[in-house]
Amino acid sequence: MKKVRAIISGRVQGVWFRASTMEKAVECGVSGTVRNLVDGRVELVAEGEDERVDQLLRWAENGPPMAAVDRVDVEVLVSDGGLTGFRIT
Repeated sequence: MKKVRAIISGRVQGVWFRASTMEKAVECGVSGTVRNLVDGRVELVAEGEDERVDQLLRWAENGPPMAAVDRVDVEVLVSDGGLTGFRIT
């Protein structure tokens, strides 16, 4: 099990990033949350099987078609299995 917090920078708000992230997370079988930050970045917290979380992070490096991701900063957290489902907050 793996749990991460990723901060995604670039043109990531107003481009369906959160909705697309939720769609991809569900497809990957990953639990967590995604939200806009006041500074224009997006925060993603994801938990699941290592390869599935990595797959979601690889997707986040580009995001949906209208996005222009400049950077993805990832912090590995302690996985406690406490996240269920995926939601936009």
